[in-house]
Amino acid sequence: MTSRWESREVPELRPDGTLRSPVCRPPVDQLNRFAGFGIGLVSLFTENVLAHPCIVFRRQCQVNYHARCYHLTPFSTVAVMYSITKAQGPKALWKGMGSTFIVHGVTLGAEGIISEFTPLPRELPHRWSWKQLAGHLLLKGLTAVVAMPFYCASLIETVQSEIVRDESSAGLLDCVREGLTRLLGVGAPHSRRLLPLSCLLLPAALHAILRYAISASVQRAALWLHQRGRKQRHDPANPLDAYFPELAAAWAGSLVADVILFPLETALHRLGLQGTRTIIDATDGVVATGNGGSPLVLPVNTQYDGFADCLHAIRRKEGGAGFYRGFGALATQYALHGALLAAARTLLRLLLLEGKAS
Repeated sequence: MTSRWESREVPELRPDGTLRSPVCRPPVDQLNRFAGFGIGLVSLFTENVLAHPCIVFRRQCQVNYHARCYHLTPFSTVAVMYSITKAQGPKALWKGMGSTFIVHGVTLGAEGIISEFTPLPRELPHRWSWKQLAGHLLLKGLTAVVAMPFYCASLIETVQSEIVRDESSAGLLDCVREGLTRLLGVGAPHSRRLLPLSCLLLPAALHAILRYAISASVQRAALWLHQRGRKQRHDPANPLDAYFPELAAAWAGSLVADVILFPLETALHRLGLQGTRTIIDATDGVVATGNGGSPLVLPVNTQYDGFADCLHAIRRKEGGAGFYRGFGALATQYALHGALLAAARTLLRLLLLEGKAS
């Protein structure tokens, strides 16, 4: 029988003539697994927790057609995010995080159930056919359609200003209740400008399918380039090659997909928020009203007739840059994610190399 930890050292003789037992160290493979788990944990934490303020501010910018500043760069984005946090407290940019996890759960659950009771494949095999690819993409679109009511409810929670939020009636499952309310058409009536869900299903499915296709394609291309370069420069001393490339490729795929589909996401968010009587934070800066100052909060009062009308109205009234309102927040989000991934990789590599040398 072999022990859990294999020792590669022999007992050492102390000056007093006694033997010192060897120090048992974990094998390299187990250290590599711990390293991969650590980097994966950092990636998940950054993507779902630390990046949430950037997601909140980006969505507020996308639906704020009043704003004079489009926040196309991270510099103006960070300044206004700091102003909002200073005026309303840290919770101002962390709102709705619980509802985003609920939407992720609904999406995963719907995908599993649909794939279980239909022939649509949840995963593509290594050698896939065009029929399997079409079914896989159709599954992604149907999953987005099922999750759309809850996504709209989560969108409202993330952009609604903390100034007008009623904390006494707020709950963790509000996203589920509001999603079911919008799906069934019951509850308190909203504005007449509220679009039926049928107007949002096609844009939501299109966005989900395109985002998945672009992200997966870029991820595969990045991994292929990495493997091709690794054949020429094989570095056996790097214990993180088995884990970090996949995370970096996923980061690159999500970045490219979000940049390309940013205009589509802007239109989808405006349509989902229309008619819900939502009041958002002013994204031009937090200045109290009076003496010509800008307001702290603003209502969202759009009047789009549908997806095509929304695209046409944004281009006509706001120009092409109107589709990229809040793009600086997206750049900040992925810059933060990439920097933390690189820092975690460097730190873990140093720890592993130090452990091998000692």
